[in-house]
Amino acid sequence: MKEVVNIKWVIAHDPLYLFIRAAGYFQEAVNKKSDKYEVQVEIMTPTDYATKYNNGAVALAGNDAARVDELSKLMDEGKIQMSQMVTTNLAATYNKDMHVLDMPFLFRDHDHATEVLEGAPGQQLLAGLAKNGPMRGLGFTYSGGFRCLPSSKAARSLADLAGETIRTGMNPMARDTFAAIGINPVSLELGEINQAIEDGRIVAGESAFPRIYPCAQNEFSKTVVDTGHSLFLTSIVVNENWWNTLDSDLQQIISEAAVEAARMERERSIEDGEDAKLRLAGEGVEVIALTEQEREHFRQACEQVYTKYEDFFTPGLVDSIRLH
Repeated sequence: MKEVVNIKWVIAHDPLYLFIRAAGYFQEAVNKKSDKYEVQVEIMTPTDYATKYNNGAVALAGNDAARVDELSKLMDEGKIQMSQMVTTNLAATYNKDMHVLDMPFLFRDHDHATEVLEGAPGQQLLAGLAKNGPMRGLGFTYSGGFRCLPSSKAARSLADLAGETIRTGMNPMARDTFAAIGINPVSLELGEINQAIEDGRIVAGESAFPRIYPCAQNEFSKTVVDTGHSLFLTSIVVNENWWNTLDSDLQQIISEAAVEAARMERERSIEDGEDAKLRLAGEGVEVIALTEQEREHFRQACEQVYTKYEDFFTPGLVDSIRLH
């Protein structure tokens, strides 16, 4: 008889379907790998968890950073075993080196990203989480992928957004990226974009193609500028204390399943992005690709961001990624 292993996996972020899908990939992969264990993964939204385990009080409320804090507490208390979290929030709380993933033009393309995220630099970043928090990183997921700029202004190029105010991610690297080309950045949660456009605070918002429709950003988009300047990344994480109770065979099985699930999730996110582009075009929203000249101008301008943060990261980390 197989030994039953129970895992509570609670979703931390919206849009929920992206994260439920990744957890489902893990559940499928982990049970193909063992004749000894039967791993039962209970995949829950915050509401599911609240109803079943938290007396109806919805945990993980508020913004993404607050959700990470609450989820980390649940892990620290041993109430859940696994989840998936935005790397920007993990960087802000547990491992500042993870902010390197928010740097502009760090990745040349998806193949380069895979080599880095599954290679030594990625493993170094994941290992750093357990040093300062209750979790260990097992793999990198997109839940978005390369970023873009849905815009309420009919922007034909980045130059059309010069002097305008746009939403960026919740990290200083994102703000500095757009400041470098004369765009005014303001950090807001992803879910605040629509309201901020409606009340006139911004004209565009940093997002990713798979998130445009789930977040209803298509409703204000006249154009979407396909900047591809950085990646929206998340990580599959596991409760460190629980992990240390497992034998090495089960740790290996879970590690391999997480990597496979992460790889599948990234592939599906890329497909989701392409589907979103086609759907936008069908609805009359033009996706604006940067010309080679524009892209090179943007990339060169962002070298000042690397100069600014050259002493921020562990020495050698940035080069290990850019030259990988």
